Amino acid sequence: MTNTLRSIVLAPVMLAAVAFTANTAMAETKINVPFNFTVGGHNCPAGQYTVRKDAQDDSVKLVGPAHSFVWSIHPGDAKPDDNHVVLKFEGSGDDHVLRSIQYGPLVTSQLDKKVKTADNEITLTAGGR
Repeated sequence: MTNTLRSIVLAPVMLAAVAFTANTAMAETKINVPFNFTVGGHNCPAGQYTVRKDAQDDSVKLVGPAHSFVWSIHPGDAKPDDNHVVLKFEGSGDDHVLRSIQYGPLVTSQLDKKVKTADNEITLTAGGR
């Protein structure tokens, strides 16, 4: 009887612990950026970047070969069921500036407010997470 009672009590506790662990993990996506760019006054080389979303504090982290950055994210213009990760850049010639990161339906604010709008916009998209 005590084993049955213990099983009834412990099963939901174990399931809750597993669910909590899964929800606190960071989801991540890799995106290849084929050009050098700047963000927040830092020069970032071309290469593979990892975009991680932290579900606990609604932040997104960009990790690259030279730097890593963290920004808060908020609901954006994307469809609620969108599951793409998008890096948006503005550029002119060889100069590119990271403007925003979209992670599914969430997006950062404009990342570098000091830069005036450039000649063109470049969007790099990774498929579903």
